[in-house]
Amino acid sequence: MSSKFESGVRQIPYAQEKVYKMLSDLNNLEKVRERLPEDKVKDLVFDADSVSISVPPVGQVALRIIEREEPKCIKFETEKSPVAANLWIQLLPVTADSCKMKLTIKADINPFIKGMVAKPLQEGLEKIAETLSVIRYE
Repeated sequence: MSSKFESGVRQIPYAQEKVYKMLSDLNNLEKVRERLPEDKVKDLVFDADSVSISVPPVGQVALRIIEREEPKCIKFETEKSPVAANLWIQLLPVTADSCKMKLTIKADINPFIKGMVAKPLQEGLEKIAETLSVIRYE
């Protein structure tokens, strides 16, 4: 059964094109590596199209970009994960120098475990959104 989780909308004080350009090339994760909580994220490995991290207690999670819709959407799919899922980063312009961002996860979660994973998944999504909203996109 498919479940959908959405982050709150975050304001980003950079132009939509700048944010898209940085987020659509995962090599740019190097710039935010120090912002990631060491106790929550381990073994971060990435290239332009994919990212893999070890997330206690979940284990290894890998995402690959499967679609880029410049400058408004980047779609990911899990490659290695306990749950099959898609993640979208949606960007909308607000002004010439700012944009809004929302993250959405659609995951195939068994109804029996949904109660256990819904809260951590939602919290994780919000944490990712928060981290992405405070990056310097320059």
